[in-house]
Amino acid sequence: MNKAQTLKRRLGNPKPFLSVAWDTEDIPSQVSINPNFKWKDINWKKVEKSVFRLQKLIYIASSRGELRKMRRYQKLLLKSYYARLLAVRRVTQDNQGKKTAGIDGIKNLPPMQRLNLVDLLSSRHIKASPTRRVYIPKPGKNEKRPLGIPTMYDRALQALVKLGMEPEWEARIEPNSYGLFRWSTHDAIEAIFSSINKKPKYVLDADISKCFDRINHDALLGKIGQSPYRRLIKQWLKSGVFDNNQFLKSVEGTPQGGVISPQKRKHLPARYGGKT
Repeated sequence: MNKAQTLKRRLGNPKPFLSVAWDTEDIPSQVSINPNFKWKDINWKKVEKSVFRLQKLIYIASSRGELRKMRRYQKLLLKSYYARLLAVRRVTQDNQGKKTAGIDGIKNLPPMQRLNLVDLLSSRHIKASPTRRVYIPKPGKNEKRPLGIPTMYDRALQALVKLGMEPEWEARIEPNSYGLFRWSTHDAIEAIFSSINKKPKYVLDADISKCFDRINHDALLGKIGQSPYRRLIKQWLKSGVFDNNQFLKSVEGTPQGGVISPQKRKHLPARYGGKT
């Protein structure tokens, strides 16, 4: 648990606050030291627009098959201070799981520690930590569903990786999938109405048992290819889990409960063309 203690110490260290040097480009220039800067002073509208512009470049490059250009944009997003700010906000402020701690015991970060976490994400020298297994009841059933809760640092880094991966894969998925760049919620509603208003149809809700628990790691990594995020994703897949203080090694399957897990979907404001 030394890694968890190290994270706690770094997040609690009262380093000078970093201010965002707001830039006209997609990626901000080097940040400057400003001890008066606070979390509440961040212009979130400008942060979201800047990250969205870079995500759009990734989406366009992916849809055109320009892989080298797409990888370059993804690396830029991974280093972006705007993207790190947005990733930290989503896991420490917007996400309902912000009050649930991983093996590091960290939850409900105050504004100062959120800024320290943003700064900590720039190094990325810390390896992925095991998740903490918790069980939640399934609606309408007597059984419980296992979830793996990552550390706060891993959650923020997963949110950062997700910002770069979603536009890449949305350009390749089925045409009837609606999300980040593919139209809006109203388009999805219109497509559903057009398909069912002529005659009655069945709507099936399928739950494939143990689907995500048995995904082959090598096959998944092969599908990802030479992504800038490959090394991080492999670490999360192989990080293992603590269940009742017993460490279990990850051999197959994907951890469910984190930001980047298969059952998680990002919801964007309608003004950015996303789901609401």
